[in-house]
Amino acid sequence: MPMSVAEIERLIKAALPDARVEIQDLAGDGDHYRAIVTSEAFRGKTRLQQHQLVYRALGEKMGSQLHALALETRVPS
Repeated sequence: MPMSVAEIERLIKAALPDARVEIQDLAGDGDHYRAIVTSEAFRGKTRLQQHQLVYRALGEKMGSQLHALALETRVPS
C-alpha cells in the first residue's frame, strides 16, 4: 500500500521536530516522491549522514511502502 504525503511528513517530523518538509508526488502513484527536508539537525553533518537521518526516520517503510524518494537535505540559513 502506498504512503501518503502526510504520513511521510509525520515520520520525518517525529524524528526531526524542527524540520521543514516539502514533498512532491513525482508519478502520481503514491510510490515515487521528491522531498526537500530542512533541519538544524543536519548542521555539521555530511550529506550522507543527513540522508541517513531521514531514511532512519522512515524506517522499514522505505523500500516497501515507499518505493522511491529523491531526497534533498538543507541546513537553515
